[in-house]
Amino acid sequence: MAAEELINDRGDVRPHVEVDVSTEHPATPLRVANGNPVRHASTPPSPPDSAPEKQPDCGKLSSLFKQNQLIHSLSSGLRRHCDYVKIAVPEERADSLPAEWWKTGVAFLYALFVLVFTTVIITVVHERVPDKSVSPPLPDKFFDYVDRVAWAFTVTEVNGLILCGLWLVQLLFLKHKAIVGRRCFFLIGTLYMYRCVTMYITTLPVPGKHMVCAPKLYNDSTGKIWRILGMISGGGLSLTGSHLMCGDFLYSGHTVMLTLSYLFIKEYSPRWMWWYHWSCWLLSASGVVCILVAHEHYSVDVVIGYIASTRTFWWYHTMAHTQALRQPPSSFLSRTWWSPVFYFLERNVHTAVPITFSWPVTLPSCCRPRLLCLHRRSELKPRAAVRPSSRSCSVFLLLDETFT
Repeated sequence: MAAEELINDRGDVRPHVEVDVSTEHPATPLRVANGNPVRHASTPPSPPDSAPEKQPDCGKLSSLFKQNQLIHSLSSGLRRHCDYVKIAVPEERADSLPAEWWKTGVAFLYALFVLVFTTVIITVVHERVPDKSVSPPLPDKFFDYVDRVAWAFTVTEVNGLILCGLWLVQLLFLKHKAIVGRRCFFLIGTLYMYRCVTMYITTLPVPGKHMVCAPKLYNDSTGKIWRILGMISGGGLSLTGSHLMCGDFLYSGHTVMLTLSYLFIKEYSPRWMWWYHWSCWLLSASGVVCILVAHEHYSVDVVIGYIASTRTFWWYHTMAHTQALRQPPSSFLSRTWWSPVFYFLERNVHTAVPITFSWPVTLPSCCRPRLLCLHRRSELKPRAAVRPSSRSCSVFLLLDETFT
C-alpha cells in the first residue's frame, strides 16, 4: 500500500531538504608586500553594516539531488511494474443463500408422504389396541394427582391451530422462505416417521376409560381406506370429529406440533419481539399441559414427544449454522442417519439465514414499469383528479419497494 500511494502521488513528491550553510571569515585579511589587503577587482567591497553572505555547501546539495533522482527512478520503476504487485483476496460467493425451490418441494413431498403414512399406521395399530375391560389403563403419576378436565383437550387443539397459523403467516413473509420451509418440512416428516415406528412396535392401552374408540374393522380393507381418508380430511383433530381411533399414544403428535411450531417461531423472528415469543411460549406450554389434564396421553408420551422435537430441531440447526460441524471427521452430529439428507438440503447454504422479511408474492417485471408510470402520473396530477385505481396501484408499488 505504501508503494501504491507513492506511485499515485508522484506529482506531490517534495523531498524534505535541509541545508546547513556556514561561512568562514578569516580572522585577519591577507596582506601583500605593500601592506594593503588583497581585493578582487570583480567583487565590490561590502559595506561594514551588511550581513555576511551565505555560501551553500555543494556536497550536500549534490547528495540531496541524487536522493531526489533515486526517488523518481523508484516511482517510475514501480509504475512500470505495478501490474506485478498483486494481493490475493478470497472471492466471495455470488449467492450464499440460494432459494432452490425444487429442494423445498422435495421436502414438502417427504413430509406429506409421512403424514399420510402416519394415518395408515394409526389405522393398523387401532386394530391391535386391547379392550378397556381386558387391559385397564396403565398407572400414571400425573393422573394420580390431577383429575381429568373434559374441555382441556379442546384448549390444546385450539392453541395448536393458533401457533400453526402464526408460523404459516410468518413463513410466508420471510425473505428466505424456501430454505426455512424445507427445514420445517424435513423436521415434521422425520419426527412423525419416528412416531410411526414407536406406535407400531409398542401398542399401549388407552390412558383413560373415558375414551371412546371406533369399532374394529378387522379384514374390511375398504372400510379402513375410508377411515384413512376421513382422518386426512379432518387433520386428525378431535374438533373435526376425525380422531376416533385409538393406539396412537407413544408418542404425542400434538406435543410435537406445539413444540415445533414454537421453536420455529422463536428462531426465525427478531429478538426484540420478546412479547411475541412469550405469548407463543404460553400457548405452547399450556397446550402441552392440557394434554395431560385431559388424560388423552400418558406422561411418557408427552415427555418423549418433547425430547424428540427439541433435540432434533437443535441438532439440525446446530449443523446448519456451523460449517465445521458438517464434516464427518470433526463432528459426531454428522453420524446421524439423516446426515446425507441434510447435506442434500443444506449443501449450498453457506451462512446462517438472516431474519429478513419481504412480500410473499413479488410483482412480475412486466408490471413494475406500468405501476411506476401510474405512480408518477398520480404525483403530477392534482390530488382531486387522481383516479382511485391509480392511487391503489401507487400505494401498492410503494409498499412493494419498501419491503423488497
